[in-house]
Amino acid sequence: MRKKKHKGPWGVFLAIVLAIIFGSWVGQQGAIFGISFYAIVDVLGRIFLNALTLVVVPLVSSSIISGISRIGNEGDFGRLGGKMFTFYIGTSLLAILIGLFFVNLIGPGNSHLVPPSTGAAAIEIEHLKDQIANNQGETFLKVLMSIVPSNVLAAFSQGEMLGLIFFSLLFGFALSKIDSEPGRVLQHFFQGIFQAMIRVTHIIMKFLPYGVFCLISKVFMSTGVGSLRSVALFSACAILGLVTFMFIALPLLLKFVGRVSPIRHFKAMAPALITAFSTSSSSATLPVTIDCVEKRAGVSNRICSLVVPLGTSINMSGSALYECVAAMFVAQAYGIDISFSTQFLVVLMALITSIGVAGIPSASLVAIIVILKVIGLPPEGIGLFVAVDRLLDMCRTTVNVFSDSCCAILVAKSEGEKDVLVRDPVEEG
Repeated sequence: MRKKKHKGPWGVFLAIVLAIIFGSWVGQQGAIFGISFYAIVDVLGRIFLNALTLVVVPLVSSSIISGISRIGNEGDFGRLGGKMFTFYIGTSLLAILIGLFFVNLIGPGNSHLVPPSTGAAAIEIEHLKDQIANNQGETFLKVLMSIVPSNVLAAFSQGEMLGLIFFSLLFGFALSKIDSEPGRVLQHFFQGIFQAMIRVTHIIMKFLPYGVFCLISKVFMSTGVGSLRSVALFSACAILGLVTFMFIALPLLLKFVGRVSPIRHFKAMAPALITAFSTSSSSATLPVTIDCVEKRAGVSNRICSLVVPLGTSINMSGSALYECVAAMFVAQAYGIDISFSTQFLVVLMALITSIGVAGIPSASLVAIIVILKVIGLPPEGIGLFVAVDRLLDMCRTTVNVFSDSCCAILVAKSEGEKDVLVRDPVEEG
């Protein structure tokens, strides 16, 4: 049988380089035949993002249900659940502390900064202020309420990931306890849906270089490289924290806890990391993440189908780090003395709000405003860094996805799986 030849990621890398050059050169005012280039790449980028998001709900529900139903008993689920949540909370807390260290060391907000009061930034700030004002004091309670939906069909149709995951966990567990014949039929049904969604994902991923070009061109048309100058220290602080967490802390866990090669894992996750960086959406990247963890890293479907979708909704380590750095940056910019107790409150709120952050671009802005209001800072403080939020969103989403994959590796190794990262991954396209 003839082996199918797969394409490497070079087309995506070329698309990123060309997008940066094209977006910076054309700008937001460039047009052809009266139609702006910005509008063109915006529409095409949204179409690609919608195509990726299209498979998220059926993929998540089918993968969790099929995975849980095969676990088969409470002891296994309880053991896996304990390991997963220990890793989720532990890594998120580690990420926040790393961010806190760098923001105190560099002090990006200690220079004189004035929040913008006019222009697009002010409009966005006012919109977010109104959004928070309408839900003041209820944000965390609403997150808790969304875990158990009153209408599962509404949760599925609206993409409420926490409610969807809870129902899928409950349904999968119940499926493992019913009679063998009906249970086997339903297991095959959901496994078939899961495999079909993976196949749909492969079809969509053929257009990845074009989608990446449109999404990144849009970013550089609207912000430009020069926009980083005013918040260079803040950007450096956030990126240093994310890089330290992703390239030092997590690899150390893989090496000494998981006993696997971190370099091999980076190679295995390359397609998912590229997709996460270009889309700024861990939810849209989920199909690619599952494919990389299972097919390229060698984690069993039993572990992958449970750990990765769950981590996409509640294990936002990169977002938690970013929220902490942003809140501290605003406090420093307003000249507020940050006591140890206030810093502890920032850490705690970053940990809590990161659990409910949606896996979509710039969702962390809402969580940051929640933190600012809790510690008594004005929400319009986000205007200090909103110009570069979209660029940094790419970085923190990449960290979120990589952290989820590391959890899957560590859980799989703790369960005694022998095929995890035993060889260099081959290109899967």
